[in-house]
Amino acid sequence: MSGLAQDHALLIDAVRSAGPTALHYFHGEVESWEKGPGDPVSEADHAIDDVLKSRLTAARPGYGWLSEETEDDPARLARQRVWVVDPIDGTRAFLQNKPEFTISAALVEDGRPVAGVVFNPATDELFEAARDGGARLNGEPIRVSDRADFHGARLLSGRRMFERAGWTAPPKDLEFAAINSIAYRMALVACGRYDGCVSLNGKSDWDIAAGELIVHEAGGRTSDARGHPLTYNGPEPLHNSVIVAGPALHDHLLDFLATVKRPAGARW
Repeated sequence: MSGLAQDHALLIDAVRSAGPTALHYFHGEVESWEKGPGDPVSEADHAIDDVLKSRLTAARPGYGWLSEETEDDPARLARQRVWVVDPIDGTRAFLQNKPEFTISAALVEDGRPVAGVVFNPATDELFEAARDGGARLNGEPIRVSDRADFHGARLLSGRRMFERAGWTAPPKDLEFAAINSIAYRMALVACGRYDGCVSLNGKSDWDIAAGELIVHEAGGRTSDARGHPLTYNGPEPLHNSVIVAGPALHDHLLDFLATVKRPAGARW
């Protein structure tokens, strides 16, 4: 087994092993608080973070660590390989007892994800991929849809971007859906259940690194709203926007977003 294959297997095992901890809190009592306005966190986030950090850093002490729930250590910037983790992506849904949260974890090498896992313990859906190895859901290969435009598309996005573009009537067969976890949204595009995902709000490395690799290995594309590629493990691990879809729809979305009026102060 190659080094990457071993890291990929380790990552899958570690993320799956955190599932029982997530479900313990999901089906029981959980203490929560706000890190900032509208930014909830819970004891479950920290418990899962502890599980993953213990498993992954013990097995690979030479790798860096970047997690939403761990104080950032600038030493990661000097590491070629870095674990990038969101112990619960979709904490708001988790606290509302909605099965729309995920454990998202990736291995980033030289700024790009090379192994990724997005696991929804509540639905027992485990999406995973390794560089040049394809993407899978519970062991079965997955592929993005071949949708080319908005007609008949199912988007994980809001209608507001159409209003900003001056569209008073988007195609009648265009469907919108909302899911709290961006990692889960990306995985659902990767498996073809939805055609595209648009997020014009800022995201962090831990939100999207695993999802991007899974989308890429499923034949899709991910970029920011201006079509720029995403890189990871920088000094500020932030991204202004995320656009996810199959190749044809991704191009169509970028062309459309170029017509959208950006609100004052918008960074995307």
